[in-house]
Amino acid sequence: MAYTALYRKFRPSNFDEVVGQEAITRTLKNQLKTGRISHAYLFCGTRGTGKTSIAKIMARALNCENPTDAGPCNECPTCKSILSEASINVVEIDAASNNGVDNIRDIKEQVQYPPTFGKYKVFIIDEVHMLSTGAFNALLKTLEEPPQYVIFILATTEVHKLPVTVLSRCQRYDFKRIGIDTISERLKSLCKSEGVDIEDRALEYIAKSADGAMRDALSLLDECISFLQNEKISYEAVLDILGASDISVFNELLDGVLEGNTIEVLNLLNNSIIDGKEIGQFVTDFLWYLRNILILKSTQNDSSLVDMSEQNLQNLKEKANIVSKETLMRYIRNLSELSNKLKTATQKRVVAELEFIRLMTPEMEDNLDSVLDRLARLESGVRPVNSVQRNPEEKADIPIEDEVIELPKATYDDFMAIKKEWNSIVEHLGGKAGSVYKEAEIEPVKEGGIDVIFFNKMFYDMGNKETTILDLRTFLSEKYGKDIAIRISLRENKVVRNTRYVSIDEIKSVINTDIIIEQ
Repeated sequence: MAYTALYRKFRPSNFDEVVGQEAITRTLKNQLKTGRISHAYLFCGTRGTGKTSIAKIMARALNCENPTDAGPCNECPTCKSILSEASINVVEIDAASNNGVDNIRDIKEQVQYPPTFGKYKVFIIDEVHMLSTGAFNALLKTLEEPPQYVIFILATTEVHKLPVTVLSRCQRYDFKRIGIDTISERLKSLCKSEGVDIEDRALEYIAKSADGAMRDALSLLDECISFLQNEKISYEAVLDILGASDISVFNELLDGVLEGNTIEVLNLLNNSIIDGKEIGQFVTDFLWYLRNILILKSTQNDSSLVDMSEQNLQNLKEKANIVSKETLMRYIRNLSELSNKLKTATQKRVVAELEFIRLMTPEMEDNLDSVLDRLARLESGVRPVNSVQRNPEEKADIPIEDEVIELPKATYDDFMAIKKEWNSIVEHLGGKAGSVYKEAEIEPVKEGGIDVIFFNKMFYDMGNKETTILDLRTFLSEKYGKDIAIRISLRENKVVRNTRYVSIDEIKSVINTDIIIEQ
């Protein structure tokens, strides 16, 4: 007996078996119960998210002789006929290879004849965006006013390519990417039923590699099972089979890039290629690694948006402490561009090597991210390992001063509220203004408002621009419901201050006497 691929063997047979698209299946089930059936449906979303599966379930449910709450019974003669693809009531068309006007004319001819059994004739057109302009025009009239017994279900991965005239005639459903946890649970259940012994960590990696597509996850799992027949499938084996890289490689790669160690970085890239890793996949995996670090750094180590083991999570948190957001954003932007270049490049290795060298030399770029990266390296004393090292004795000790500053109550209240949330304010402000003000500290102005202090002339110049100040002033006004005065200052010599701010009114209430403030 011929082998059946997992994604075909475990294709959902009713709405309740579909995972990750609960909102869509619930709506369709309600339509079937109430009889409020649309004449045309448009299913759009990325590949492998269940568009065709739900279209087939819908086609059977519309004609089922004994429908259930979950959709078709799959036992009646009508359902069995459709399942075996012997029914003339359900017509599936692949628009990728049947995209001409003549193909649509064939549909229009079939539409004229009512179903021989069952209630509806259902036309499923997959990858409908591939139809030619002439074919779309030929379909429009039939799509708008089909006979009562005809239903169209259109599926596409590129909805933006459809004419507006088609979109306006369909009831649209957007299929979302399926979550990693949902895919992992589905794979775990499937492996149990198939008697496949596989590590949970390996399943999680397969789920992540599928990028939200259940069909891709099943195909990847199928590949791993075929390679390791009757053996336990380990995480390391999955990495080898799928051509992926372990997180330890990316730890070394990031360290090498941050240190400017060109030899180490190119050797790591070379070793991955020798091990059989596909360069495009290697870059994509490294991008996700950097994305996870950026998420942790931007959310104060909130791991809810990062799917990985606790051990790897702790490792990423340590990395997040040693690299700036500006540097991460620059790396991600450049590597995203590299990922696109690799899709069409003939010399993929050369293109990748050049981009990694460029990552280590931000002076080759003139955008804000690279400027901030260079400044961060200078201020932290980080130098590439292949350049002249700074003598530690040349660094002067930063003086530390203790001080207490007394403020009027209104000024105190406003300033303490802003000071407490300054990091959050900068994060939400975003853009150029957020990047610039992240480098500043704030102090109160006794007459009211804040003094934004910069310790670098370039940041001061950027932060002192009218447009940048306006962004901050507007944000503060919306957040606190009042205008906050803003002063921008440059302080060349940075002094670490142990400053304590106190309200004059609170001091009065404590010592119960008048206080004279010297001018």
